Amino acid sequence: MAERSTAAVDVADNSGDEPLAAETAQATADGVDAQNGQASDGTMPEKDADRRNAAPAAAPELHSGHKLARRYRLEECVTRVDGFSSWRAMDEKLRRAVGVHLLPADHARARAVLAAARSSALLGDPRFVQVLDAVEENDLVYVVHEWLPDATELTAVLAAGPMEPHEAYQLVSQVSQAMAAAHREGLAHLRLTPSAILRTSSGQYRIRGLAVNAALRGITSETPQRADTEAIGALLYASLTQRWPYENDAYGLTGLPKGVGLIAPDQVRAGVHRGLGELAMRALANDGATASRQEPACTTPEELSKAVAAMPRIRPPEPTFTAPPEYQHTTYQQGSYGRTTSPGLPTAQVLTVVPPPAPLQSRTGRALKWGVAALLIAALGLGSWQLADSLLDRRNPGSSGGSQSTHPKADDAPEKKEPTLLTIADAREYYPDNNPQDLEGAKSTFDKDVTTYWHTKSYLDGPDMKAEFKAGVGIVYDLGSEQAVNGGSIALKYAGDHTTATLYAAPSMSSSNPVASMRKIATKTTSDSNLELSSETPVSTRYVLVWITAMPESGTDVFSGPGFKQAITDVKFTG
Repeated sequence: MAERSTAAVDVADNSGDEPLAAETAQATADGVDAQNGQASDGTMPEKDADRRNAAPAAAPELHSGHKLARRYRLEECVTRVDGFSSWRAMDEKLRRAVGVHLLPADHARARAVLAAARSSALLGDPRFVQVLDAVEENDLVYVVHEWLPDATELTAVLAAGPMEPHEAYQLVSQVSQAMAAAHREGLAHLRLTPSAILRTSSGQYRIRGLAVNAALRGITSETPQRADTEAIGALLYASLTQRWPYENDAYGLTGLPKGVGLIAPDQVRAGVHRGLGELAMRALANDGATASRQEPACTTPEELSKAVAAMPRIRPPEPTFTAPPEYQHTTYQQGSYGRTTSPGLPTAQVLTVVPPPAPLQSRTGRALKWGVAALLIAALGLGSWQLADSLLDRRNPGSSGGSQSTHPKADDAPEKKEPTLLTIADAREYYPDNNPQDLEGAKSTFDKDVTTYWHTKSYLDGPDMKAEFKAGVGIVYDLGSEQAVNGGSIALKYAGDHTTATLYAAPSMSSSNPVASMRKIATKTTSDSNLELSSETPVSTRYVLVWITAMPESGTDVFSGPGFKQAITDVKFTG
């Protein structure tokens, strides 16, 4: 069985209650604090008219190996509680791990879970763990979502200690911007706990359980924006102090002392960044706290996002320099004469240096030396004469060759070779961050039909793409055999300010090859709908990557809403 990972499956919250079904007594330990038996993600405070709906008593009776829709094979039950269960499963069609939430179709929350999952899936924002499927089938309702094995829960990050100011700044910036975008589409989370925040290996934060987590637990709120903003403030407070900003212990963190209320982060822990501490208090002011300065409280994720953007940028800490170990000379380099050897250590072998032979002092030896010297003098003289002769020929070009010129004629210069069009055998989308744009559209970029194209998703930030969020998008082309590539032509669907694309020589069509390891062929930026790239020196390769790192802003189309995006209608390579 594969190693257990709960990075992409939302761990259900027991909330201190005993499971209603008899089978839940043997539920897995994922999401449960081994010391006190409570859920590791703790109890989410219910404020602002938060409510929980009643649920049926039993979760669906399923087992490992069961298949849903003849596609999703259940492998490991992560949690079985409160009438629903969460599983790690395998999508046998696409051969990838996924997470699955299961509950009976007659569950009191089944309709709400389906509606929340389908609304979340329509958002399509890569900052959230994506819902892949939401189905009612055979008296079961199940929701399938992404599984991120390389991601780490914020709960585990905080268990190691408080964050550096730069990392806490990235957390509140990315989470507040993502939730502001979700609320603009009418979606709320209502369960923004440390276990709902995942940090990927690239340092990007992703949010799981948008709308679905609250629907599974029957949580609602009359002021959802205010509830999510306060939750983001609690996350920032915990990242700065490693303490939960309420009296009760939760999520593996110790709460504040009872009876003192909410105190500023710099009073909990020394060295807290002042600007971030005040920002946490402004977000937590919904609970009656007072910021140390006179700025108003942040009551929506949009206001919090703007407050973060208005702060002076916090730079990452300087990397620590580790001095190299002192160089240890070997016995062969320094010798071991007169050097004491520590007891217990083997004695190094002493190498005997053989003295060189004595020089030849006989009559024959002297004759040999004079002969070698004479040969060297003759060689130097011959070389000097040839050098002087060539210099005279250059100064007097007509002295030895009559009236004929030694310089080649202009007509004799090599003709510039016209570039030839290379044949494209295949194409495949390149997505090293496991977040593809349009898998089926890659082959439409070389079918000689300008009405078909490959398109990207719509992004809120641009035109230049940010490496910490998404470094770029692209397609790898197979030329059939190794060719000398010196440029290409890319026909784009959207013009505007601006598109940047680079051609790389790729080792294969796999997305596992990093861009940094590839050789650059050419790069260019344009605001037109056609991009011509060329290189003075051809590069020999079979596979060529078209890597887009900047996209113009465009309006709504059949695939996405307004934002920064691009589409490729036709690609040609020359060699």
